Amino acid sequence: MRAVIFLNGEVNDYTDLARWLQPGDRLLCADGGTRHCLALGLTPDVVVGDLDSADPAVIADLMAQGVAVERHPVAKDQTDLELTLERAFRDGAQEAILLGALGGRLDQTLANLLILAQRRWPGPVRIAEGAQIAQIIYGGDTLTLDLPAGSTVSAIPFSPQVTGVTYSGLAYPLADGTLTFGSTRGVSNEVAAPPATIHIEMGALLVVTDVGEIGG
Repeated sequence: MRAVIFLNGEVNDYTDLARWLQPGDRLLCADGGTRHCLALGLTPDVVVGDLDSADPAVIADLMAQGVAVERHPVAKDQTDLELTLERAFRDGAQEAILLGALGGRLDQTLANLLILAQRRWPGPVRIAEGAQIAQIIYGGDTLTLDLPAGSTVSAIPFSPQVTGVTYSGLAYPLADGTLTFGSTRGVSNEVAAPPATIHIEMGALLVVTDVGEIGG
């Protein structure tokens, strides 16, 4: 099962957002992200959060329809997204894709990106934004990128060091390299000979690519 989680970030094109949805997705909303789900004409399976950003009348209506609402206190130690991710995997999700995660409040945007590397989640967690998708890989992982030649690929360190970085099939090669936190060396590479791969030995690496099939 794939979980799609709607967040309360900025969405400028709902048609663009809708292309990420697949039949059989379990739809979860992190608090105010409910508005994006409803704007697509969809009914969420679960709403999670302190509900300080959601319209109370909307929540009451969803509850009357039988939608599960997991309410948390405003004074809490986790963001609504973290709680929603935990709920998604607790309910049996094998992977999660986050929609509406960026834009709006800068602190929330940064937190939503960083949560990808907060822990090894039980399954892949990806952020989709426009024509790009982002995910974290960890030491020992090899990410296969089934993308057309010319597709943009950026690799951004999310730990103090990422070692043993090796690319295959990318225009700017790297073999057993090291990327340090804050380095821009891995930004704006591109696929030269698909399928391309990125392998790392240690650390956490954020990989951002153009839209395409991504497999591990």
